[in-house]
Amino acid sequence: MKRIGIFLLVNMLVLTTIIIITSLLGVNRYIDQTGAIMYYELLIFAAVIGFGGSIISLFISKWMAKKMMNVRVLDPNDRLNSQESQLVNTVHRLAQQAGINKMPEVGIYPSSEINAFATGPSRNNSLIAVSQGLLSNMNRDAVEGVLAHEVAHVANGDMVTMTLIQGVINTFVVFLSRIFAYIASTFVRREMAGIVHFLSIIVFQILLSILGSIAVMAFSRHREYAADYAGAQLAGKQKMLKALKSLQGSVHKVDTDQEAIQTFKINGGKKNARKAGIRELFSTHPDLEDRIRRLENRK
Repeated sequence: MKRIGIFLLVNMLVLTTIIIITSLLGVNRYIDQTGAIMYYELLIFAAVIGFGGSIISLFISKWMAKKMMNVRVLDPNDRLNSQESQLVNTVHRLAQQAGINKMPEVGIYPSSEINAFATGPSRNNSLIAVSQGLLSNMNRDAVEGVLAHEVAHVANGDMVTMTLIQGVINTFVVFLSRIFAYIASTFVRREMAGIVHFLSIIVFQILLSILGSIAVMAFSRHREYAADYAGAQLAGKQKMLKALKSLQGSVHKVDTDQEAIQTFKINGGKKNARKAGIRELFSTHPDLEDRIRRLENRK
């Protein structure tokens, strides 16, 4: 219920903000008195809609992750146990190696899944959190490999890049869906045009969003490979391989309730490489077996 409440609150905030911005810019109406599309106004409207939600979500991503995942942030100035102290020190050491100026916050979230994630609006304002299940089931070398992977996400600016790509895709979806809907409405009687236009927007927006998500997921898979390679450079290839191999036996435990955070977890929860096909196009993570093979072949 807590996750649902936060999700609804955030979406209400995003929707309200977008309505206010489009109203102030005067681009919430993109069809003139003659019934013709005003393409410039429509493009601005589409950009506000497309980037608005993504950018707002990015700026509140760290706060949202803490609340939804019940992350307990570890303060280096507090009295930490040896495991917690080692976790903080390892993240800070890897972050320094990666050239990150401001150290990420480090936290633990209560879950039996063996996983970790990175989030935050920028490389100097980030959070790296690991599950309690990961700390309980992985040895020190494997944990370091996982942390190196997440630090690589932060250093590469993957959160910002994903936001920009999603914003561009969303803009084109909003823009093209309304143009296609307008064209569809010209094929019916005038009294039916408004209804057809409205329904067509919904249909085209769903179809174009599905197509757009293929591009977003392709980049998501690409950045997982990149984070594996960068993690191997930070922690060592063998530690990164040990981390990925340790994750192989725990994909069935991955919590996939929160999609936004799931995208930035190291373990995507995919169970079997043989279950490929069209579902592969919509996967945020490559299969772990493939990630291991690519890293092993990487010189």
